[in-house]
Amino acid sequence: MASTLFSQSMLSLHSSPFSNKRTSLPFNPSFVSAPSRKIRLTSVVSSTSTVDSPPSVDTPIELKYPAFPTVMDINQIREILPHRFPFLLVDRVIEYNPGVSAVGIKNVTINDNFFPGHFPERPIMPGVLMVEAMAQVGGLVMLQPEVGGSRDKFFFAGVDKVRFRKPVIAGDTLVMRMNLVKLQKRFGIAKMEGKAYVGGEVVCEGEFLMAMGSD
Repeated sequence: MASTLFSQSMLSLHSSPFSNKRTSLPFNPSFVSAPSRKIRLTSVVSSTSTVDSPPSVDTPIELKYPAFPTVMDINQIREILPHRFPFLLVDRVIEYNPGVSAVGIKNVTINDNFFPGHFPERPIMPGVLMVEAMAQVGGLVMLQPEVGGSRDKFFFAGVDKVRFRKPVIAGDTLVMRMNLVKLQKRFGIAKMEGKAYVGGEVVCEGEFLMAMGSD
């Protein structure tokens, strides 16, 4: 009986004209907070995407790779080396320290005279010519007044520990670095170390002996 009277009084309270009608509805927190959370999430995502995704500019491939520098061109090379066509195998010098080191390049093209025979169906630069090209870069290091080398009395005396890592084919650019390791002026002997690269990978390496004389 008491519980019935209590329930009736609560119903009359909710139906009272002085009561707030909205209180008669059950309160659901998710009904109010869910849309606000969605709005905040949307604003964060949109602002983040604006900051982290700048518009990309696609550079044409022909503009991405700069040319090798020219420290010594072919005419200057011809003034130092006695070699001539078809045996001059250095096209440009891109780094040069007289009597210390040099970096030269050889542009390997299908028009090189050795490709018709090596090989007709698969043009590969002969390994002995890679070694010769590296020796010519070594000659550019040694044939200088600072070292005492003579153009008329300078010879490729020997090689040691030569290894060919990868084939060099038409279209490649052979980059050759030669460093002077030991110089015995009394005997006119120079020992050098050399490495040749294509696309940053070693294709040939070895040790070289040069014999020098004086005028």
